[in-house]
Amino acid sequence: MIWPQKNRSNLFLSRKAEIGLLICVILILGGYVLFPSLRLLAAGLVPENFTALFASWQSANVRALGNSVWISIASVAGSGVVGTTLAYVFFRFSFPMKQALSVMAALPIALPPLVGVLAFLFLYGESGILPRGLQSIFGLENVPFSFSGLWAVWLVHVYSMYVFFYFFCGAALKTLDRSLLDASYDLGASHTRTFRKIIFPHLRPSMISASLLVFMISMASFTAPMLFAGSKNFLTLQIYNYKTNGDLGYSATISLVLTVICLIFLVMIEWKESRSRAPTASKGSTPPPVPLKSGMGRLVAAVASFVLVVVLLLPILTIILISFVEEGSWTYQILPQRYTFENYTSLILQPDVAEPIINSLIMASIATLGNILFGVAAAVLIVKGRLPGRGILKAIAILPFAIPGTVIAVNLIVTFSEASALSFGHVLVGSFWMLPLAYFIRHIPLIFRSTLAALESFDDRLLEASADLGASRLFSFKKVVLPTIGPGIAAGSLLTFVIALGEFVSSIMLYVYDNRPISVEILSQLRIYNFGAAAAYSVFLMILITFVTIAVFFLRSDKRSIGSHGNALADVG
Repeated sequence: MIWPQKNRSNLFLSRKAEIGLLICVILILGGYVLFPSLRLLAAGLVPENFTALFASWQSANVRALGNSVWISIASVAGSGVVGTTLAYVFFRFSFPMKQALSVMAALPIALPPLVGVLAFLFLYGESGILPRGLQSIFGLENVPFSFSGLWAVWLVHVYSMYVFFYFFCGAALKTLDRSLLDASYDLGASHTRTFRKIIFPHLRPSMISASLLVFMISMASFTAPMLFAGSKNFLTLQIYNYKTNGDLGYSATISLVLTVICLIFLVMIEWKESRSRAPTASKGSTPPPVPLKSGMGRLVAAVASFVLVVVLLLPILTIILISFVEEGSWTYQILPQRYTFENYTSLILQPDVAEPIINSLIMASIATLGNILFGVAAAVLIVKGRLPGRGILKAIAILPFAIPGTVIAVNLIVTFSEASALSFGHVLVGSFWMLPLAYFIRHIPLIFRSTLAALESFDDRLLEASADLGASRLFSFKKVVLPTIGPGIAAGSLLTFVIALGEFVSSIMLYVYDNRPISVEILSQLRIYNFGAAAAYSVFLMILITFVTIAVFFLRSDKRSIGSHGNALADVG
């Protein structure tokens, strides 16, 4: 049977299937994304709360807003300088170990936010290895420096967020037209003028996108302020503190303020991405890297390379070292004195130690399965459907990326503290299902966006050929569409699973003891000074993230259009 040549979206969905998908997508997005957000709006939009929280310029909440904005601006500046400089140096120059260093520059992405903060705490904190080591070497009465306060939060942010500038600007430089540089040099322009007039304008769109992303992520940051800020106030910490003290109304009001700020930046990011999709003309190849031939140039490159390796590897090596520390053996010493493999064997052999890993694996699997089913269905409906209102559904599906983890937790507490149809007649607060639900909501954009990008580049003529050969819609979808968009789905699924596995921000506000995940257990072990166990859990997460990052890299190399996962990797802390 040969299908009639109608709107090509007919080859994807029958009318009944499209209506069925539309109902399911509306129920999920409306019930678990939009409705909780509206409940938060109703709970937080109370004039008396705003008066009480922000009436005085000296209030803790005004200071929290100022600190959050200041740190976000400073994080953009610091990350931009570091990330853009590294991207340009690796693109423009050739020197020994360049390939290894360019890969190493992406290492911070393998550190979950909580693990990265712990590494900085062990290494640079007041009792950290480096300050106390320098104190001992030079016989000082006090440590010469230590990370704490706003500057510590800023340094952690720069270390973990410069990779977005590095990735974005590195990708942009690969599209730079060599003929433009040659023409500039032929006309007598200096290297500095060529950079200002040609290279920097070419990088500007990517730098703006990275800046918007880093600002929004920094505003939503929770882990670094919690462990390093000390007495300094941040919006995310205020949300957590008010919730912990039972002031849910105040927590909802501050959550509303933070969500509005992040939502504004999400709209700006989406607008910027929509403009960047326009095709750009490029006639020439990219310029080859310039080899460093002078002795001074090679010396500078060698010193800079050594510093880069030390700065990037020290936090990771510190976590690995401490993961072998015997419990109770590291107190006042600069370096641990006794080591053991027991921290790792306990992860497998002791049920109470392995329980957080099992909990995280189960909850991350449930959430990821839900994200796969929903993300693929929603992407197919929005890209290939014909019913009106798909643009609104797309905006709501992306909305969770603009909602910080602390705010999602408050949303769920406000919504599911009483039985309702959405909770199938049960009170979910304090139950096992709160965390899988939070993970599912937080990560809706991941698989949805990766599948969306794959479907937008899918050639519908393949389905036409399949239909002409007599294949049904279902058979064509399984044999033609899925193999084509599969890498996008797989990449998004892997990222969703591993990010859910290390999720901390929502977990710390929603967990109960019986379903405590890895991230909460890491903090618990840290609080009882069992540093070896906390580090062993951290290494487990790092290994998983490294494998997933490599897998996603190969999936992306197989398919050009499977979506951008920069937002996804950032959406965890």
